[in-house]
Amino acid sequence: MAKQNEIKVKTAIIKTMRKNGIDFLCITDIARQKNSIDPNGVIANWMRNRNTIEFLGIWETLYNPNFNPLKFEGV
Repeated sequence: MAKQNEIKVKTAIIKTMRKNGIDFLCITDIARQKNSIDPNGVIANWMRNRNTIEFLGIWETLYNPNFNPLKFEGV
């Protein structure tokens, strides 16, 4: 079962979640600090970055036993 919580960073409240002993942060809350009207645009720009895509591929390789790197190449 996931446990939800919040942290305060400067004036921002960021939702957190702990699942199976691993902490997660809400990237929408983080993006909302840059653009409160359209945080999805901030995330979309981040997802277009080549370094972000490479990071996600490495993350999946390390932590997802069902990850298929051949299918990920299309991304």
